[in-house]
Amino acid sequence: MGCINRGWEVVSRKISSCLIKKKGIENRDNSIAERWEILSGKNNWEGLLDPLDYDLRRYLIHYGQMPQAICDSFNNEKVSKYRGTSRYSKKNLFTRVGLDKNPYEITKYVYAASSKTEETKESNWIGFVAVATDEGKVALGRRDILIAWRGTKTKSEMNEDDKWSLVQPSKIFGENRDNILVHKGFYSVYTCLNEASNFNRTTSARDQRQVLEEIKRLLKQYSKEEISISVTGQSMGSSLGTLCAIDIVVNEINKEFPVTAFLFSSPRVGEANFKKAYRNLKNLHILRITNVPDPIPKLMERGQVEGCAITEWRAYEDVGFELVIDTTKSEYLKKDIFSHFLEVYLHGIAGTHGVEGEFKLEINRDIALVNKQGDFLKEEYGVPSAWWIEKNKGMVQQEDGSWILIDHET
Repeated sequence: MGCINRGWEVVSRKISSCLIKKKGIENRDNSIAERWEILSGKNNWEGLLDPLDYDLRRYLIHYGQMPQAICDSFNNEKVSKYRGTSRYSKKNLFTRVGLDKNPYEITKYVYAASSKTEETKESNWIGFVAVATDEGKVALGRRDILIAWRGTKTKSEMNEDDKWSLVQPSKIFGENRDNILVHKGFYSVYTCLNEASNFNRTTSARDQRQVLEEIKRLLKQYSKEEISISVTGQSMGSSLGTLCAIDIVVNEINKEFPVTAFLFSSPRVGEANFKKAYRNLKNLHILRITNVPDPIPKLMERGQVEGCAITEWRAYEDVGFELVIDTTKSEYLKKDIFSHFLEVYLHGIAGTHGVEGEFKLEINRDIALVNKQGDFLKEEYGVPSAWWIEKNKGMVQQEDGSWILIDHET
């Protein structure tokens, strides 16, 4: 027993020595409030990425926690009548997932349709719109409107991921004389309806009563204040975030307000004309965070153009600026893990020192979070794999001793 205790003391000292205790997004030193425009890409993150600026580390982890919160609260239990929704209410979500100091209030849950088969679709909760509280406005330096998109969670969404062909995004670019083309599956999730669903019968994720209309409402409500619009997402959610951020600017919903997208482990979304259209937009900044061992940001490679009389293929292109991390350098992680998970990315951001630099944690972020939904930490740290689960999977004992499934807050 003494050997076990001494071993744990060594591990504890090792963890403690690598966690530099500095302030979080509560921003007591006010540096984020003062620097928010620079951190949101006003100067295209010049001089901030390698080595990674300390405030930008905090900023990226702050935004990365948003799509992670959606994943943590997504109900994917097969036997639940609430499958495909949030386990928690808008009011309680942040507290339920351990982000009780979050500077936002969620104002809208967003639902999107995806293809179960060629003939049928299903609708699932895929993101939210939020706005900075009065306290959050002080910490962030402005009234930030936030749109967050989660990554793939259902088989129907996987079906959309696999639709690599290219289509014209007419609902974003209108007549589209420049022949702009985007990934068919991602565009479908962003814009399509599902007549069999209460969530998407008359409105897509993009349309009325969802993302764009909610942004318009909040812009009107806070029109006399300094406002920014921030978009964040992971994996498929990053692709939706790319479409969403460009949509907001193309259709002048933001007016003069800056729009910034922080995109984690994002696949490519469109081809060369799409990239050109992005470059011509003002007040839009996109930062992609990619992990060296993660294969997903290297996709898609090519797509077949739909609607052509002859077979035509085009190469997909990256858009925006890129921050490269490399979690293979982390002494905390096992080798040969699937490095696409968002908590692995946030761990990488906390410790990266550039492509050529070492890995050393600069943010006091608990390494146990890395194992939330996988088995990535070395065994010596004593953290169970995939430990984030609802207590008793939502089964709640009643006064008479019976158990029933209660896994949804109204």
